[in-house]
Amino acid sequence: MLSRPRYLALATLALLNVFTIAAGVTLTGVLRARRAEPRVAVRPVVRGGSVLAPDSGSGLLPTPAGLAADLSPLLSSPTLGPRVGAVVTDPASGQVLFGKADTTGLTPASTNKLATSVAALTVLGPRARFATRVVRGSSAGEIVLVGGGDPTLAAGQPPAADYPRPATLAALAAATAKALRASRIAKVQLGYDTSLFTGPAVAPGWSPSYVSTGDVTPVSALEVDQGRLTAAGTPEDADDPSNYRPRSPNSAADAARAFASFLTARGIAVVGGPRIQRAEPGAAELAEVQSPPLADVVEWMLIESNNDIAEALARQVAIATGRPASFSGGAAAVRATLGKLGAAAGIYTVDGSGLSPDDRVAPSALARLISLAASPRHPQLRAVITGLPVAGFSGTLAAAENRFDTKLSAPAVGLVRAKTGTLDNVRALAGLVVDKDGRLLSFAFMINDVPAETMTASAAVLDQLAAALAGCGCR
Repeated sequence: MLSRPRYLALATLALLNVFTIAAGVTLTGVLRARRAEPRVAVRPVVRGGSVLAPDSGSGLLPTPAGLAADLSPLLSSPTLGPRVGAVVTDPASGQVLFGKADTTGLTPASTNKLATSVAALTVLGPRARFATRVVRGSSAGEIVLVGGGDPTLAAGQPPAADYPRPATLAALAAATAKALRASRIAKVQLGYDTSLFTGPAVAPGWSPSYVSTGDVTPVSALEVDQGRLTAAGTPEDADDPSNYRPRSPNSAADAARAFASFLTARGIAVVGGPRIQRAEPGAAELAEVQSPPLADVVEWMLIESNNDIAEALARQVAIATGRPASFSGGAAAVRATLGKLGAAAGIYTVDGSGLSPDDRVAPSALARLISLAASPRHPQLRAVITGLPVAGFSGTLAAAENRFDTKLSAPAVGLVRAKTGTLDNVRALAGLVVDKDGRLLSFAFMINDVPAETMTASAAVLDQLAAALAGCGCR
């Protein structure tokens, strides 16, 4: 029989994006944002109330000795390799309850997305939206498609089951055609503007295989369907993280061609091919479409560990803080934002997604970010928690992904929300767990230099570590 705190924790965690598990955690606003600022829009539509009464946190904290007895044998497994970092903290107080190389900078892989998420939600706010626009060109009959850094933009209509619903070029073309017809224009030349983002399209340390194996698209302020392509080489028009076909090397050009075809279908002739063209300052706007609210975009990014979204968000943080919208500018902006929150220690990154092996983050820094997002003092960060995959149920921690699907990891099913990280010879897991006494704990487990032959088995050991916390009274 489950105790009442444990039962509530299971029910809370299993309903992804509906219930949350931290003290004072509330339901995220369901519908947000309509009014556009230069790149983002803010206006609340519906605000959720408290779902569960705040947890009193009255369950006894596990002791350092108790945690060490349960965790140390697993952390010493040769399956994990020679470089292991771990930390368990009390998110309410920030007290470190257990640590092993917990202040050592290690390659974080996709747990780096936690830093990007916290910074983006802090600077932009959970209701921000990113606009893709069409403006008039410098001469009659010219129009320019202007990328606004929306990493969720789709070409055509995605499947009805996809959520959140992205903005589409098809809708933008319909609105543009209507505006052009109102001006008695039936023939245009089309340019496209990607100037919002600057610098290289791939980060320091990125392997060329990241694009060819479907991990990421070269970063652009105008991209469509995250560069994912069908077998025929056209934009996919679906959110399919299992599509490992090569990504588009030039998603901006794909977007412009798709937009031209949608205009043609709406009766507007496009003369010649689309060309790169910078929009004139203050150019009259013909139409725009907006992304889902940032809170939904962050959840989308975390649940499927979406690299394209992460890189776009880091650049949006750079723009909002007056820095160049590049890899270096985004990384600097994220660190500066975290510094204002008192959460920058132990974080050095060169990208927003964690794809670079040059990134370094300490386990203590990951646990601090998780605790910050779970705190009732920072309700704007709630999407970081609601976006974390649930052990055995969702995203990168689903049983279908071979996570939390063994007898040894079963105690964590439904009781852990965590972000995964995976690169060559790197594994990480950082999140929240409710222990046997109903006490909420933050944790981070990071392993580098994992032997190639134990990469799969190492993920199972990380799951067992989380399960050990879930089943722990540890006193």
